[in-house]
Amino acid sequence: MSTEHTGFCPVYRAIGVLQEKWVLHIVRALLNGEKGFNELARAVGGCNSATLTQRLEHLETLTLITKRTEDSHGKLARSVYSLTPAGLELQSVIDAIDGWAKSHLGAPAPTTPDLPTAPEASPC
Repeated sequence: MSTEHTGFCPVYRAIGVLQEKWVLHIVRALLNGEKGFNELARAVGGCNSATLTQRLEHLETLTLITKRTEDSHGKLARSVYSLTPAGLELQSVIDAIDGWAKSHLGAPAPTTPDLPTAPEASPC
């Protein structure tokens, strides 16, 4: 097998999408159901609003999430995000990462500034 990735390689492309910082955290948070922007920001934890907006727009372009706008009766409209069927299929990826981590990473290491952590309220 060639080590060059000049042609279409599904695994290479998927890794490119999923390795973007915060993407899997966003997917994981939305696996529990739809969330408004602020609720999602709290669930992801540590991601600034501009980056979260950019990631959400990209995931929407890839049809992994959908965005709908709720009328807030005179207040600013509320954006609500949910996973599409394709996004929901990432549950198996999250489960595989969870299983691998439990088998090979042992107890959680101390948090470092470079590695985002799951919010305290989110059970594994």
